[in-house]
Amino acid sequence: MTAHRRVAEIGLLVYPGAQMAAVHGLTDLFGVANRIAVELASEQLPVLRVSHWQVGDTPVRIYDSLAGEGGHLFAVLLPPSLGDELQAGDAASISRWLRERHAEGSALGSVCLGAFLLAQTGLLDGRRATTHWTQVERLQQRFPLVQVEGDKPLIDDGDLITSAGLMAWADVGLRLIDRLLGPGIARRTARFMMIEHSDSAQDYGSHFAPILDHGDAAVLKVQHWLQANGAVDVSLKAMAACALLEERTLLRRFRAATGLKPTEYCQHVRVGKARELLEFTNGTVDSIAWAVGYQDAGAFRATFKKVTGLAPSEYRARFGV
Repeated sequence: MTAHRRVAEIGLLVYPGAQMAAVHGLTDLFGVANRIAVELASEQLPVLRVSHWQVGDTPVRIYDSLAGEGGHLFAVLLPPSLGDELQAGDAASISRWLRERHAEGSALGSVCLGAFLLAQTGLLDGRRATTHWTQVERLQQRFPLVQVEGDKPLIDDGDLITSAGLMAWADVGLRLIDRLLGPGIARRTARFMMIEHSDSAQDYGSHFAPILDHGDAAVLKVQHWLQANGAVDVSLKAMAACALLEERTLLRRFRAATGLKPTEYCQHVRVGKARELLEFTNGTVDSIAWAVGYQDAGAFRATFKKVTGLAPSEYRARFGV
């Protein structure tokens, strides 16, 4: 089955107190998505490889749906916790391992209280995150540099994804399926599993799914920087300085690695944040344009419609909560 298709591995971290129902549920979810992809007989779609990683001095793979396959971890997911506190040694080794995977281009995702484990890495400092509504205040107190937004069910920042509910593992899993196999297979997987998938906004320009596993460390450093600051107040000169590259070299390598020019990449990051603000806040379109880095509201409206196919006001009328 994998002879002519690339493999995308998704690792599930099994740590003390992790909810095993979520680990097995995600394994089944990705397995169903694989079967649906096979039915479509498309060699363009990757095979989802699911692995479980047991915590130790260094996490080790204890389960592999495609034993013997090599490759890079496309994403690592932290299932929800049932409340047990990690020992200091375990927390340190997990944090180190997660930082290494992130530096190699793996997306990291947490479900519910898994956000605490993700926050311990320091990668959420200055970034937005969500968790279970009963733990929002505790997460903010323990990690004051994290921008905790407890009213959001899911925050997808490209390289970091956090979700709020104990059963939100399905939402995170479907988001990754959408990235790798497309929104159609994500919807069919949800329908087969008989789970709710309300991400109908996907029909209007999929949520931005940046390519992170390209292997160009300099470009990846710039991507992490752009995701962290929302691509606001950035310039090609600043991006080149971040990458320690000449501007012309960065342009060439950035497009080769991500498939986008730096300016296009920044547009997608900004529009992604604007979509979320339109869905979950009552701010005016002009104020949202300013918040995501556009001084010209007209330019923002034009870019938003180009990416999503809808004007900002139309998008809010359809998907605003």
